[in-house]
Amino acid sequence: MRDNATEVTAAGIARLAGVGRAAVSNWRRRHGDFPKPVGGTETSPSFALAEVEAWLRKQGKLAEVPLRERVWQQLAGHPEGPVAALVHAGCVLLLIHERPTVWLDVSAGSDERLAAMLPGALEQVLGPRFGAGYGRGVHTDRAAGASSAVNSPLSVNSGPAVHAEARSSRAPGAVNTPPGVNTPPTAHNAPAAHNAPAVHGAPAIHTPTGPQLLPSVPLLRGAAELAAELGARQTFEFLLGRHLDANPRQYTLTPAELARLMADLAGPARTVLDPACGTGALLRAVDTRPDQQLYAQDSAPDLAALTALRLALHARATVHGAVGDTLRGDAYPELRADAVLCHPPFNERNWGHDELAYDPRWEYGFPARTESELAWVQHALARLSEGGTAVLLMPPAAASRRSGRRIRADLLRRGALRAVVALPVGAAPPYNIPLHVWVLARPDRTPAAPEVLLADTGRFAGEARGGPDWQAVRDAVLDAWRAFARAGRLEDRPGLARSVPVIELLDDDVDLAPARHLPPPSVADGAEQLAAVRERLGATLRLTADLTPPSADPGAPARWPLTTVGELARGGALVLRTGGNGGHARVPVLTDHDVLAGTAPSGTLPESDEEAVLTEPGDVVVPVLGGGSVARVIDDATGGAALGRSLVLLRPDPAALDPWFLAGFLRGTANHRQASSYASTATRLDVRRLQLPRLPLDEQRRYGARFRALDDFERALRDASRLGEQLVRGMYDGLTDGTVAPD
Repeated sequence: MRDNATEVTAAGIARLAGVGRAAVSNWRRRHGDFPKPVGGTETSPSFALAEVEAWLRKQGKLAEVPLRERVWQQLAGHPEGPVAALVHAGCVLLLIHERPTVWLDVSAGSDERLAAMLPGALEQVLGPRFGAGYGRGVHTDRAAGASSAVNSPLSVNSGPAVHAEARSSRAPGAVNTPPGVNTPPTAHNAPAAHNAPAVHGAPAIHTPTGPQLLPSVPLLRGAAELAAELGARQTFEFLLGRHLDANPRQYTLTPAELARLMADLAGPARTVLDPACGTGALLRAVDTRPDQQLYAQDSAPDLAALTALRLALHARATVHGAVGDTLRGDAYPELRADAVLCHPPFNERNWGHDELAYDPRWEYGFPARTESELAWVQHALARLSEGGTAVLLMPPAAASRRSGRRIRADLLRRGALRAVVALPVGAAPPYNIPLHVWVLARPDRTPAAPEVLLADTGRFAGEARGGPDWQAVRDAVLDAWRAFARAGRLEDRPGLARSVPVIELLDDDVDLAPARHLPPPSVADGAEQLAAVRERLGATLRLTADLTPPSADPGAPARWPLTTVGELARGGALVLRTGGNGGHARVPVLTDHDVLAGTAPSGTLPESDEEAVLTEPGDVVVPVLGGGSVARVIDDATGGAALGRSLVLLRPDPAALDPWFLAGFLRGTANHRQASSYASTATRLDVRRLQLPRLPLDEQRRYGARFRALDDFERALRDASRLGEQLVRGMYDGLTDGTVAPD
């Protein structure tokens, strides 16, 4: 089967060729043989990927489409949509991961044979891995194009649906087994895991049929080729990460660092439930254990399916995935899990208030219509085993709204609520408010003198949009929680954490906002900090004066021969790399905001195992969005960080280019203006079009030394501004809380 069914947009063509979208528009106007649109709209046409690839190669604009890019374009342009393509690819990658020889057998021969034989091979893997959370189909003919009685196909829901309806599945039947494949006797009727509760919701995963798989065959072969290079799990993470990055408004993601913190608060567990699993970040963060059972449910069929596949590729645990509205249609009513992790939807009015008035889960009180989060809290408690732990991400209003005070009071009285942790601003979406983490337990008895841990990590918020200092947040929260869990109480940690007797919180408001109950930082500490800031500001101002550039003598504009970054890259004088969507966990990420603000790497990587672009000393990093005239030379302190999104890295050959000379000329205002394109809402820089003069290396170094001195001056000014703001804010706070005298 030819690849012409895969379509690619102008943006995809630009990515393939490494150019801007304006270049693609120019090619369409200037070249009569440019491929004609095969779909899309008049303003946003799409083109056949195979035709585009052939044209680019013919024009010498593309030696070979990178394998990753080809597979991604096949997925993004799939005729059934990217989600269906991701599910098909995920099933095959799981087969490759579990039984590579079976894949080699069924993939030999024609595309039609592969599509016909693949469903039977998939059932050998999907059944055992997904246990009771798996729906089987009926495959009645091996011939190409044969009709098959099937489970209803995956309902692709590209939007952020909250209550997606699950379709019913039909009864399983005979299974096709490819020649030469030894099927274990239990593969077709794999029993549920020992003592695992029955799944009452619609299964998240169904075996795709031959006709459904046939349009995906080019993608599946490409994904298998990429898996041979990266590994099956890394390939799926790359494709899923690209899809999430291409649709940022459709999915609410739980950052990986926050997911790890929540999993650590829950502790080790053999059975773990996420009743609003989304993309599976929380369950992926759980430490793996032998015979582990992971339970996931989501109202969106696409998310439930992708999460189930993601978890199966991530660990050896048995994965139970289900589709359905958890509050209205719980898929695991008999489950009693060791841990429940949940990032529920916030501020939902249509959560089932009218239908669920007499639901037995409301053990601590019937939630008001405006208190959907407290419904999720009680659902989590109802699914815990005795002594189990639940950790939920909550909006801060849930800790203080009057409509929820009676439920909060009962949670406190009975010892179910163990801790409330206020996170820094920017920890998770919505990034403009400091979210809370609630830690709950299903107590086996009511404590004689219960206390609850309240902590506030707001002091660890990062600058701009770089995100919080996650290492500091983790250290502070886990240290306080573990000490509190051991002793049942915690010595006051001023400004950070305190264990509060429940009786102190049971007033008319039952307000659990940590900041309202924590002792302020000690007066001595505040005064010492202000003195240190004042001293650092004085030293920085003196340095700024010393670094002020000397007066410049006027001169005539120079007329140098010019070249462009693109020409230098083609000639081998520098290497050009773009920031990606992946990398390994715990690698600091240099974001575009770090480059603009001149700060240390502060970002985190998306949940992907794609190979990261790591910076090295001497690299030049340029932001491509926002219209600012900025270029940053990587030093020893920043080297080794991963390159974030919206950044381009230039790695000059030291024998041909001085990095400071390169960065300095790239910052010219006129240079940026001629290399930028303008849309209605953003400005994008085409780094390849940036110009710099052709000068001997010695002359480059003369300019580079001057540019470096200007950079030192700029850094000193920036530090002085930050310290001045810190001193002013500290003085205001000290004068208003009485820790600083007016005279």
